[in-house]
Amino acid sequence: MSELKYKVIANKTQYNEYCNKLEELVFSGDTKVKDEISLLTLLIEKWDADHNTFSDLDPIQLLLALMKDHKLKSSDLVAILGVSKGYVSEILHYKKGLSKDAIRILASRFKLSQEAFNRPYPLKKIDKPQSHAPRARKPRRKTTSA
Repeated sequence: MSELKYKVIANKTQYNEYCNKLEELVFSGDTKVKDEISLLTLLIEKWDADHNTFSDLDPIQLLLALMKDHKLKSSDLVAILGVSKGYVSEILHYKKGLSKDAIRILASRFKLSQEAFNRPYPLKKIDKPQSHAPRARKPRRKTTSA
């Protein structure tokens, strides 16, 4: 009897290997690996269900944890989401909420349900600079023409 290509995930190292393999297969465009993609997806989802407590994290904490697990930087999120660095920074610092498009992209990228990212969480209030009253102008000196 031959050894199985994939087994039930037993540790974080194996989980990361399977995630990388799944990503490689999905982006290969090869239609012959459809069953392999389905099996890896099932094994990864099983691990996630058994080991992740996403409900304890707000969507930004979850995103930061996933970024750490996948060794991603905020600049990588810029490329993944197709948004500006400033927008990613505002999201990660709780100044802006995740858009519907961002939620869809993140759920797909990390193989999670959209509900994981589509839960309420508090945003920080952005302090707007106080507008100052216009300064009083100094009266102009009259010049005399000679």
